[in-house]
Amino acid sequence: MGILEGKKILVTGILNDASLAYATAKEILAEGGEIIVTGFGRGMSITSRVVKRLDPTIEVLELDVANNDHFTQLATSIESSHGRLDGVLHAIGFAPAACLDPSMFVAQWEDVATAVQISAYSLAPMISHLTPLLKRGTSPSVVALDFDASQAWPGYNWMGVAKAALESLNRYMAREAGKDGIRVNLISAGPIRTIAAKSVGGFSDFEEVWANRAPLGWTVTDPTPVAKSTVALLSDFFPSTTGEIIHVDGGFHAVGA
Repeated sequence: MGILEGKKILVTGILNDASLAYATAKEILAEGGEIIVTGFGRGMSITSRVVKRLDPTIEVLELDVANNDHFTQLATSIESSHGRLDGVLHAIGFAPAACLDPSMFVAQWEDVATAVQISAYSLAPMISHLTPLLKRGTSPSVVALDFDASQAWPGYNWMGVAKAALESLNRYMAREAGKDGIRVNLISAGPIRTIAAKSVGGFSDFEEVWANRAPLGWTVTDPTPVAKSTVALLSDFFPSTTGEIIHVDGGFHAVGA
């Protein structure tokens, strides 16, 4: 029996089979969980094709986190077909190209606002709309994917600022959701070669630094450590952990040189 046996988990952010969300979905299924997946816009068909490789019966629902009505529709759909949720993976992030320009001074507020809304703020309405379903779950857990915002990274720029907002919001969401028994935590992942990573100009610099410095080593093509750690937080094995940032980066964050 797996550690997620019988649990219903909502997974967002599956873009292809190289995404962290896909790797996590695969681990959830391996640990006995059931998943509901969201997709967005033109990517819906791609998401649907990818998840069918995992299980042809997986339900794929549309979610545009910039559209508040979509959160309402998502909650209604899950209510009617599943009745509850035991966990949520928030793996959604986006920044316009200007936010990832080599200069911090190129992006206008409209670009920055988009990055913050989608990559950070969206966690709040997601939890708000899904709380009634999570309250019916067993040891409900919300996990969001993060990238260490304690330092400035080359090329990450305004997305780094958005991740800093996410890290702060995580603490506030933990306080807010705790009264309903819902845990909220972040996984601060080391760099993985995903579609999102390709848009970061300094990503190749991350790869080299991580490989040389992480005490446990790091493989940018292996999302399994992040997926397994996410599954652990979604399970019942962290019953009193909330508002936390768990680093899954080979120990890179702990050393200076």
